[in-house]
Amino acid sequence: MCLINRKARYIACMLNENELIENCRKGKRASQKALYDLYCKKMMVVCLRYSKSIAEAEDILQEGFVRVFQGLDGFRQDARLETWMTRIMVNTALNHHRKKLYLFPMVDVEKTNLIESEISLSGIHFTQLLEMIQSLPEGCQIVFNLFAIEGYSHKEIAEQLGISEGTSKSQYARARKLLQEKLNRESHNLKAYGKQ
Repeated sequence: MCLINRKARYIACMLNENELIENCRKGKRASQKALYDLYCKKMMVVCLRYSKSIAEAEDILQEGFVRVFQGLDGFRQDARLETWMTRIMVNTALNHHRKKLYLFPMVDVEKTNLIESEISLSGIHFTQLLEMIQSLPEGCQIVFNLFAIEGYSHKEIAEQLGISEGTSKSQYARARKLLQEKLNRESHNLKAYGKQ
C-alpha cells in the first residue's frame, strides 16, 4: 500500500513541487516514487470513498497513478497538483464504475421525505463514516461522493454519468436517507452502550 521509504522522503523534502514534477516528466524513478509516497495516502482516501473494498480502492489508486504519470506532461500547473491528482483519481474511479454500470443501471428511485435537519457526526469515527458510505448501493455511493464531497452539481453529475439530473437527485436523496438511517442506528447504539 502506501509505504514511504527514506530515499523518497528525502527527495520529496529536497525538491520543490515544480522540480519534483519536472523530474517525474523526465522519467526519474526516484522522483516518481517520491511523488507517489507524498500523495498516496490522500489519494487512497479518495479511492476508498468510491469503492466497496480496500482491494478495489487499491486497483483504482494504481490505475490513477499510472494516469497521473502519463498525464504530467499535460499538467499546466494552473491548479494545485493535489487538486489535479484528486480529479484524476475521481475520474479513474468513475471510469471503473462506468464499466459496471451497464449491468446495474441507475434509475430514479421513489421520492423520499428527508428531514432537512443537520446530521450530527459527533461520536462517529471517520472509518465508521467511510464504511457507511461504502455500504451504500453503488449508484447512491457515486452520486453522494460527487455531490456531497466533491461539490459537483446534479447537472454535472448527470453529464459525467450519462444519467438524467432527476436520477442524480433521487440517488442522492436515497443515499442521504440510507446514511441518516445508519447514523440514527449508530447513535442509538452509542446511547444504549453508554447506559450499560
